[in-house]
Amino acid sequence: MADKLRTQQELERLQAKYIGTGHPDTTSWEWKTNIHRDTNASIVGHPPLLSYLALAQNEPVAKVRARLIRQMLQPVGPPPPREGEELVVSTRQVTDS
Repeated sequence: MADKLRTQQELERLQAKYIGTGHPDTTSWEWKTNIHRDTNASIVGHPPLLSYLALAQNEPVAKVRARLIRQMLQPVGPPPPREGEELVVSTRQVTDS
């Protein structure tokens, strides 16, 4: 029983220390966002990997780096609506001029 409690305490300590490890309340969207951001940050932070990706995509390294950094804002799209929140849909009127 003590081993199980110790293991649980260690897991909670790691989850508090490292955001990306998640916790029981982590949503699928949050987990996917963390994984994508970590991957993009790793690619940007390792020049040989960034060069390989740029070569494979036939793009300049600076362009690939800029695209990966922009993707970190919302790598898997906007967050899903929370319970109790209404989805606000904006409508634009198109006028014929």
